Amino acid sequence: MKQYDIAAYIWPAYTGDELRTRMFWPEGYGEWQSVKSATAKFEGHTWPRKPLWGYVNEADPAVMEMEINEAKRHGVNVFIYDWYWYDGRPFLENCLNDGFLKAKNCSDMKFYIMWANHDANNVWNKEISDTEACNTVIWKGGCDADEFRTLSRRVCDRYFGLDNYYKIDGCPVWMIYELSTFVKGLGGAEQAAAALDEFRDYVKSKGFPGVHIQFTGRKKDVPNLSGVDGERMTTKFEELAEKLRIDSFTHYQFVHYLNIDRDYVDITKDAKAFRDRIDETIKIPYFAHVSCGWDNNPRFKNFRHGIVKNNTPENFEAALRDAKEYADAHPENPPLITINSWNEWTETSYLQPDDLYGYGYLEAIKRVFVDEVEKGE
Repeated sequence: MKQYDIAAYIWPAYTGDELRTRMFWPEGYGEWQSVKSATAKFEGHTWPRKPLWGYVNEADPAVMEMEINEAKRHGVNVFIYDWYWYDGRPFLENCLNDGFLKAKNCSDMKFYIMWANHDANNVWNKEISDTEACNTVIWKGGCDADEFRTLSRRVCDRYFGLDNYYKIDGCPVWMIYELSTFVKGLGGAEQAAAALDEFRDYVKSKGFPGVHIQFTGRKKDVPNLSGVDGERMTTKFEELAEKLRIDSFTHYQFVHYLNIDRDYVDITKDAKAFRDRIDETIKIPYFAHVSCGWDNNPRFKNFRHGIVKNNTPENFEAALRDAKEYADAHPENPPLITINSWNEWTETSYLQPDDLYGYGYLEAIKRVFVDEVEKGE
């Protein structure tokens, strides 16, 4: 029976255990504060919503034990943890360290890390997210060579050697969220390539065959669908990917490369067309991505444009079948599919059950990647 690796991103902010989070969510239970205060912004808006599991602390190992069981039961067998490094130290790392890794059944679930190296501003602080202060940068996401050496070695030393760390051909997979921010922080492509080569050597010195460097595609880094400036963008990306020796890429969210202010069915048609174009233009492996939706109004008091419509579990299931078809058509690559996300509640793109669709999204994954695979369909 073929095994698919269904990897769901985790936004590790649903805990108040780290004190630095109190500057955004002072009530002390993380971004659940924004979820609980979300209201409908127009007639027919599907907020407020409530999590069926409650406003749980995901830095609690007992909570994560339950979530691992539910994820595995429905076919999600990999978690991709958003991992942050700000002001010379990790941020929101305790959700992974204290919750997931201390869960009794943590060995049942693979995981890997995405370095979420974007700037941090006040968008997480709902009280001022609608003001000019929203765009004020609190922490820079980029870093120089010395700091990159420190943070990357921390990831290697703490996580790569764990039995349940996700690997491809024996190489731990490590994802970089913003390739352009990474390159800029290092001072240019040559310096970024040298930093990655040093990291590769360090990982090899720890007994691994290497490290699998993955990155998240965005409009400015990969070809667009419309073809406008497509040749220039493709050339730029291929040259940079070759120079940095990137091993693969995927996406984090449909919103990063597609127009999402429309019907979900139309969005997923364009996602499929994007994958077809990737095969024609980009040589490095691409792993198909599916997002549940997008609506970040819970982070704001005022209405924010850009909402995915009609993203029902049934339409999500059809998108999963498209992604499965792409994975099956590329047997030379691991059957990895990324999902946004396990718990991005304030962006309205989550698999966790709520009072609107229940377990609908999780059941869709189970039908496509568990039930039908067992039947040989």
